[in-house]
Amino acid sequence: MVLLLLLLLLTRCGDDRAAVDPAVTDAAAFPVETGPVLPPTAGPASPAGVSGLDAYLAGSDAAPRTFAFERVNFDTGASTIRPQDRPEIQAVAAVLSRYPNAHVRLYGYADARGSDAANRTLAQARADVVRSALIASGVDGRRIESLSGGETNPVDSNATAGGLAENRRTELVVVQR
Repeated sequence: MVLLLLLLLLTRCGDDRAAVDPAVTDAAAFPVETGPVLPPTAGPASPAGVSGLDAYLAGSDAAPRTFAFERVNFDTGASTIRPQDRPEIQAVAAVLSRYPNAHVRLYGYADARGSDAANRTLAQARADVVRSALIASGVDGRRIESLSGGETNPVDSNATAGGLAENRRTELVVVQR
């Protein structure tokens, strides 16, 4: 874990023009999807990430509000939840279980490699798998909508390996408290 953190820090400390293998795309082997990319709802992103979700739901700030998962990212071309990401998903499920009136949208994202259509499909699969994990952890599925953000709204540069990894993510938007 320390080695991964050190590697992540080192990838962000150098030349932002780091080479990325163009033969490896985030959209590899995913079928083309038709339909619009749905942008996240308006509302400020939480600087504290999902860890601020409990305080937000206990408070009185207006919805919608976007929360970024702090540790849930995906491998290239994959929509499988990694073992190291499960604790954060379980923590979110525990918070949502304490607030049974809260309804959320999950937006899956892909990095900018590959076609827009394939990235929409991949991003939808990522949102769906996080939704399934929350349901498996006890959250009522009727309270969770999953949508594709495609390759829109990157949180980091798609010109570096570290930035690409950060853009393969899922965000949670509280739409009802």
